[in-house]
Amino acid sequence: MKLFTYDAVSSLPAALAARRGTFFAGGTTLVDLMKLEVLTPERLVDIGSLPLTKIEATPARLRIEALARMADVAASHDVLRNYPVVAQALLRSASPQIRNMATIGGNLMQRTRCSYFRSVAEPCNKRVPGSGCGAFEGDNRSHALFGGGPACVATHASDLAVALVALDATLTLTSAKGSRDVPLAEFYLLPGSSPSTENVLAPGELITAVNATGGPRAARSLYVKVRDRASFEFALVSVAAALALEGGMVKDVRLAAGGVGTKPWRLAAAESALRGQPATLAAFEGAAKRSLEGAMPLSGNGFKTSLLERTVVKTLARLGGVS
Repeated sequence: MKLFTYDAVSSLPAALAARRGTFFAGGTTLVDLMKLEVLTPERLVDIGSLPLTKIEATPARLRIEALARMADVAASHDVLRNYPVVAQALLRSASPQIRNMATIGGNLMQRTRCSYFRSVAEPCNKRVPGSGCGAFEGDNRSHALFGGGPACVATHASDLAVALVALDATLTLTSAKGSRDVPLAEFYLLPGSSPSTENVLAPGELITAVNATGGPRAARSLYVKVRDRASFEFALVSVAAALALEGGMVKDVRLAAGGVGTKPWRLAAAESALRGQPATLAAFEGAAKRSLEGAMPLSGNGFKTSLLERTVVKTLARLGGVS
């Protein structure tokens, strides 16, 4: 690990005045990457003591401040009752020890687990722009079906982000100039020709809160994660669904997938196919086939297409109460 300076701030204005440095709170991802010398910040600014830990999860509104711990949000009875997909995604993330330390904002900002990104001996355009992407022609079993290209095919790592995209969540971003709200689905950027630019966060901005609207669709929501082992493992495929039913028909639906995209991937074609249809297994299977539109399998991850399709059906069938 390379040498760095450390500063701690205790107020939001002090944090926003820190114009130079890398913000961190729990540090559960940052410290790992610093040990590997994948990231070598010269100055760390500790924001872990800022008063941004409130959790509000009424039937009408979800607001989670950025420094709330993952474990506290997952344990909230109001979150579990009104936004179950959020609690489920958190409980399937990392380990209990990490969830006790890691924050909501930090989880949304975590970096990819691509092995090429995490090894300084390998080419990676995210880590060293212009160096190439070893995964595109190399070992790409865990990589993206959607949103990638020759410059980068790394998947986004956050389970929580997938759940929040299915809730149409927004982020409150705050700087010394004020605050703005950005849809989470638009916060993350496709790699294109600049994979090192991963989101729209401006220099000096912080994520201060996550927001979502409640209602029947949010209350009937589910997160299903498929992985190589039962715990402390990232998704091969995951699906977050929020479903509103009326008279046995699908009134509205949101679907997002993880483990398959360079950012949390909204399955818009599958949603369109399902709205107004009966909540039947046949309808769910038809929608699941549409979830594959735009998929670009690589040499080693083609199995993810059928796995995604089956996981969409499984998730919708559980929510819809059909078999």
